[in-house]
Amino acid sequence: MAADPILLEAGTWLGVASGVLAVLTIAGFLSRWGIRFRLVGITSFTALLALSCLAFAISYNPRVSVPGAVQVPVVFDNGTDLVIAAAPADLPDEAAAPTAEQVARNLRGGGRGSGGEIRVRLRRVEAVQPGLARPVVLAETTREEASSSLDDAA
Repeated sequence: MAADPILLEAGTWLGVASGVLAVLTIAGFLSRWGIRFRLVGITSFTALLALSCLAFAISYNPRVSVPGAVQVPVVFDNGTDLVIAAAPADLPDEAAAPTAEQVARNLRGGGRGSGGEIRVRLRRVEAVQPGLARPVVLAETTREEASSSLDDAA
C-alpha cells in the first residue's frame, strides 16, 4: 500500500517547521538570546516528530479484512512456523476458514527463522468433563514466509 498521505503531509510540514526553527536557533546563538537553549529543544523535538511521521507513513500496513472472518486473538506464536488463534465459543462453522485466512494474512513475518511455510491454526478449547478440556482445531491454513501482507492484499 502507498504511504499514508496525511502523515506524509504532516511530516513534510513538520520538516519545514524544524528547518525554520533551526534558522531561528542559529540566529539565537549568534545574537545570544536568552531563549536559545529552549530553541535547541524545540527544534530537535520538531525534527524528531517530522522523522517519526515520515517513517510511520512509509512503514504502515493496514490490516487485511477477509469477508466472513471474525477478529480473534493470537494465543501462541512460536516465532518460526506455528501460530495458534483462539476462536470464540459462538463462532459459526462457516466463519472458521475465513478467520484462519485473515489471521494468516495479517501476520507480520519479519524475523521468522523457518524459511518456509507458516501454519496458522484456529482452535477452540472444549470441556470434556469438569476440570478437563481439550483443544479442537477448527481450521488450518498455511502461508509462505516470503510473501508479505502487501503481496496478499494486491
